[in-house]
Amino acid sequence: MSRLARLFGTDGIRGIVGELLTPEFSLKMGRAIGAYFGKGSRILIGRDVRIGGDMISRALASGLMAEGIKVYDAGLIPTPALQFTIKSLGFDGGVMVTASHNPPQYNGLKVIASDGIEIPHEEESIIEDYYFNGHASKLPIRSYDNEVMQRGDLIETYVNAVLQQVDVELISKKNFRVVIDCANSVGALTSPLLLRKLNAKALPINCSLDPYFPGRNPEPTVENLELTSRFVLDSRADVGFAHDGDADRAMVIDDSGVMRWGDRTGAILTYFSSKRWKEYPKVSYTAVSSGILVEEYLKPRGIDVVWTPVGSVTIARMIKSKGGAISGFEDNGGYLHVPHHIVRDGAMTVALVLNMMAESNEKLSKVYNSIPQYYALKSKIEATKEEASCAVDVVKEAYSSYRQITIDGVKVIGDDFWLLVRPSGTEPLLRVTGEAKDKEKIKNLIDETIALVKKKCMGVKR
Repeated sequence: MSRLARLFGTDGIRGIVGELLTPEFSLKMGRAIGAYFGKGSRILIGRDVRIGGDMISRALASGLMAEGIKVYDAGLIPTPALQFTIKSLGFDGGVMVTASHNPPQYNGLKVIASDGIEIPHEEESIIEDYYFNGHASKLPIRSYDNEVMQRGDLIETYVNAVLQQVDVELISKKNFRVVIDCANSVGALTSPLLLRKLNAKALPINCSLDPYFPGRNPEPTVENLELTSRFVLDSRADVGFAHDGDADRAMVIDDSGVMRWGDRTGAILTYFSSKRWKEYPKVSYTAVSSGILVEEYLKPRGIDVVWTPVGSVTIARMIKSKGGAISGFEDNGGYLHVPHHIVRDGAMTVALVLNMMAESNEKLSKVYNSIPQYYALKSKIEATKEEASCAVDVVKEAYSSYRQITIDGVKVIGDDFWLLVRPSGTEPLLRVTGEAKDKEKIKNLIDETIALVKKKCMGVKR
C-alpha cells in the first residue's frame, strides 16, 4: 500500500476481510491508534456482528495494549451505544469495529474521541502517519502487565438514557404496533428492548444475529426493504423502522407501507424537537444529499438550515464547533438528536418518532404527506477519482445558470428540482441523485447527466 494512500473515508476505515482487514493490519492499526491517544489512555472497543469482528477486535486490542493503552471490551454493541458510553463514563476514546451498511464481506473501524463523536477528519492523518511509519513504542516491561477488561453492562444503561429523552408514559398509553427490522445485527440488542420499555408491540424481522445478513443487505434502501414494507402493511402496524449494520441509522416506514427517506424524517423530527427543547438554537445541519424540501419545510417554521458535506462526522463536528443546533440529519436515515448526543442514533430516532406520533394523534402517513412532495431517484456509476472530479466540473458548467452548492461535489437547484453529483467517500463510484415534482423529469435529468458525464469524462458515446 502506498504511503500516500488514504485509509480513512467518509466515516472510518472500510475494507474486505482478509484483504485490507487482516490480523496484521489490525495489530498495526492498534499501535497507530494507541500512539494517537497516548500511553495510559482508557479505550473502549465494541463491534457489530460482521465477519472477522472478533479477530479484528482482538488484534486491535493487542496493538493498543502494546502502546500502554488500558483496553476495555464492550463486545457486541450498536455504534451509538458505544459512543454514549465513551462520553458518559469518561473513557478517553474508543474504536467501533464495523463497516456500517457495506456488504457482508466488509468490515472496518470507526475511531471515537472522548466526547463520543468520531475523531475530526483532520486528525485522521495523524493515525495514518503512525500506521505508515510502522510506529512501535518501546515500553518498560511493567507496561505490559495488563489485560483486556470486559464491560457487559452497557446496553440497558444506553436504552434507559434514550428513554429519558421522550415521554414514556404518553407513548406507553398508545400501545403502538411497531415493525422493527434489525438487519440481523446489533440493533437487535437495543431496539426490541426499547420498544418493550415503551409498551409497544414489537413485530421483529431480521432480528437474529447473523454475519451473513441473510434477511437483506444491511443498507436500508427502498429496494432492500420491500419485504419489510410489505410486513408493515400486512401486519397493520402503526410504523416500521429498519436499521443498518451498526444501528446508528433508522429508516422509517409509515403505516401505508412507504419507506420515507431520512431527510423527510429529519425535517419532521427537527420541527418536533424545536418545540420541545426550546433552549437549543433553531438551526439544523444537513448534508447536501438531503432534499431542498428541507428548506421549504423548516425555514417557514423559523428554523435555519445549514448545508454540509456528506457524512455524519462532518455534521457532528460542525454542530459542536459552531455553537450548537437542535439537530443534524442525512437522507440515509441518520438523525443526530443534539439534546441527547451529537451523533446519529437509530434507537433515538425510533423513540422520537413514537413520541411525535403519540403527541400528534395522527397517522404517520398523514404527517409525511404534509411536507413538500418530490419524487426521488438515486443512481451511481463506477468512476475513478479523476473521472468523478471531471464529472463535477462538467455538471457545474452545464448548469452554470442555476443556484449551486459546491461544498461536496455539486448540487444544482432549480425551481422544481435539484440534482447532486458527487464522488463517493467510501467506494470508487460517482453518485448521481436528485428530486423533482415530476417523476419523469428527474428520471430524464439523471439519465441525461450520466450520459453527459460518460461522454465528457469517460469517452463513452451515447
